[in-house]
Amino acid sequence: MSAKREMIDVYISGELFQVPEGSTIISSMEYAGFQLKRGVGCREGYCGACATVYREKGDYKLKGGLACQTVVTDGMAVAMIPFVPAEKPTYDLNELEADVSTFTKLFPTVFRCVSCNTCTKACPQEIQVMDYIQAIIRGDIERAANLSFDCIRCGLCALRCPSEIVQYNNAILARRLYAKYLAKKSPELDTRLKELDECKYDKEIEEVKNMPKDKLSEKYYSREIKIS
Repeated sequence: MSAKREMIDVYISGELFQVPEGSTIISSMEYAGFQLKRGVGCREGYCGACATVYREKGDYKLKGGLACQTVVTDGMAVAMIPFVPAEKPTYDLNELEADVSTFTKLFPTVFRCVSCNTCTKACPQEIQVMDYIQAIIRGDIERAANLSFDCIRCGLCALRCPSEIVQYNNAILARRLYAKYLAKKSPELDTRLKELDECKYDKEIEEVKNMPKDKLSEKYYSREIKIS
């Protein structure tokens, strides 16, 4: 028989609830009776859907995190931010140049960066957000693309930015420009695409699709990971 978990006080959107100690923000909200229809995605901490701001008891700092990762503490006050409003211009990638002039035209606010590093501190993925923004300003698209590679567009950087920059939309554009114009072409990719067109892997794909969940999980976690 498992030991009984201690209960702690958590304020969810201003209302007090008692939830099990050690719970994440998402599991605490579900325990409290909330039906989460928005602000919930992969639940594993990598889709960016559950951006949350919170304050801990006795701490004046407003913090940000992902609700599926962040563990509640006694007296914590939380509020989920399902979406951070941001304007995203429409563009045709084929008509753009892979240099700073593209950002001057589409995202002029990026040049308002004051290098305060608030965006980096707000990022739950520990991405060097300010550094990739500065790379964009210098016209170093490759560095910006590489530094922002793990961005999950949760919006917390933009939410906290005093210059009101939409960092993650700049990051997406940097990665697209790099992939189309600057990255070296992969011969392996061309080979794999040809194999897919020839239906080489159809049988294996069908086997995976019909595999029981436990077997699929076992296969996934036992796979060989090559690090170059």
